[in-house]
Amino acid sequence: MTLAFTCRISGPDLLCRLTVDRAMNAPVLCCSGMAPLTVTEGGERLFALGSYIEVQLPDLASGQTHDFVLAYEGGYKPANRAWMPMGAYLRTDDGCLPLPALSLGPRPEVIPDGPPHDGLGLLPEPQSWTPSGGVVVAHGFSVSDPGFAAVDALAGRLGLGPFLSQTGLPVVLQDSDLPDEAYHLDITTDQVILSSGSASSRFYGAISLLMVLRTHQGRLPCGRIEDAPRFGWRGQHLDCARHFYDPRSIHDLLDLMALLKLNRFHWHFADDEAFRLEIDCLPELWQKTALRGEGHLIPAVFSGGVEAGGSYSKSDAAALVAHGRELFIEIMPEIEVPAHALALAKVFPEVLDPDDTGTERSVQGYPHNVTNPAMPTTWEVLTALATEVGALFPFGVLHLGGDELPEDTWMGSARTRDLMDGEGLSTTHDLQGWTMARLAETLVVNGQRPAAWEEAARGCNGGIGHGAILFSWTGQGPGIAAARAGYDVVMTPAQHVYLDMAATDDPDDWGANWAAYVSLADTIAWDPVPADAPELAPRIAGVQGCFWSEFTSQDVQMWPMLLPRMLGVSAKAWQTGAMPVERLYALARLFMGLDALPVKRALGAA
Repeated sequence: MTLAFTCRISGPDLLCRLTVDRAMNAPVLCCSGMAPLTVTEGGERLFALGSYIEVQLPDLASGQTHDFVLAYEGGYKPANRAWMPMGAYLRTDDGCLPLPALSLGPRPEVIPDGPPHDGLGLLPEPQSWTPSGGVVVAHGFSVSDPGFAAVDALAGRLGLGPFLSQTGLPVVLQDSDLPDEAYHLDITTDQVILSSGSASSRFYGAISLLMVLRTHQGRLPCGRIEDAPRFGWRGQHLDCARHFYDPRSIHDLLDLMALLKLNRFHWHFADDEAFRLEIDCLPELWQKTALRGEGHLIPAVFSGGVEAGGSYSKSDAAALVAHGRELFIEIMPEIEVPAHALALAKVFPEVLDPDDTGTERSVQGYPHNVTNPAMPTTWEVLTALATEVGALFPFGVLHLGGDELPEDTWMGSARTRDLMDGEGLSTTHDLQGWTMARLAETLVVNGQRPAAWEEAARGCNGGIGHGAILFSWTGQGPGIAAARAGYDVVMTPAQHVYLDMAATDDPDDWGANWAAYVSLADTIAWDPVPADAPELAPRIAGVQGCFWSEFTSQDVQMWPMLLPRMLGVSAKAWQTGAMPVERLYALARLFMGLDALPVKRALGAA
């Protein structure tokens, strides 16, 4: 007999059944969920922190089955398999016993059947494609250029090679005055002419040749491609705080981004649950929070299990930066200010006012997860963090966070009230804007540009200021307002490009649903520049997809969530104008048919 653990969704409840293989004296079940949990039958809640819960169970005899009921607090209802208890284990007199995982993870979204794509097999689609008739058979390309060499190496890693060959179709490189990242390709029966004005332009021209070579199975259609991106910021975000991804997995993600012409990686390694970068200025921060679970400072929140986690060394960061540079991808790190700071506050409690009488909690259910700007230690810590982290990433843009500050934060702190009176501030939002602006000034002095989530625009002083880039995530509205206020904005609305959302409302699907159900079709069903506000176009810097990892326990679970929906993010970030969903589906079927490593992983084949 072995330990058995099952669970099923019944309305708002999770009906759980545990069968034990030995006698146990009052075992405690520990697990995490998508949001804060409670137990309504069959046990007693001993402790909870955010989505983590410890449930006291009765004495159990060997072979005994025990039923208990968990429920989500705050009106949340489990939507699908991702809402099952995660990382469950039993704490017993004999130690901790992991329980079987309840679900194997996500499956890729099914792309509807339809007619085959009868045009150019290139995604994102180019600005224009003018076929001249005929095809040229090619098994690769012959050219000497660093950008082509980088694409050749990329093709090898993805399983899409060979790309370069001494006997391949010749490529002639021509200099032109085209803008950065723009290129022209003339494909004829005896050669390819690539016109470009920069190294990034040649790289993207080579990427297009690689994709066309594979989608057309070596029979390239002859004609002219004229192409340039709509936006300079074409991003993908990855949450490595809730789940620690092996550095190799992040390198693989950069490879997929390059294939889809995405050029900004938003690296989210700091949050309530962990700080994962091995910095020198505050070593206790990563040393005490990199691992979560039994006996650690942070318990097994978000599928941590008995113990899980890891940290990224400076050499890991440097290797990632170098890999990105080879692929014309810049890396923007993020630290969290002032909220999402539970881990930081547990390591450095001096960032909190010990006399604060406030009872506010974050939307994730955490108390005391906001640094207090009236405490001197707060500024010592934040300034040190921003300075060292910012210096590790040559892109020169540091994301300061600024999101999901609980309502009425700091209002129970007399020290904060004194600060607010001295600065002429009245509300939590005013103080938030003041705090973000003060830290942003440090970045500017250090030669860096600040970035933050949309909430950083709040406050009577106009918010963070200092030329910050704001990321609009709850929808387009806040981004439009920020653009009108003079901010540069990256559009990342959760209803369209949050790839941790489930694609459908099927209970057998996988993912969150607080914003929407986000299908491949939804990723293109919007315009980053609203039709009724064309004057804002200069302020819309780009588009970015996000992937949050609250319910991710294995790296491979990322791929079916990213693909095929990253194809829509790529199209929306690169292309100008609307794209019919039928054409996106046809191109997605072509792409997902490639024998490429990310596709294999998304389909569960590698």
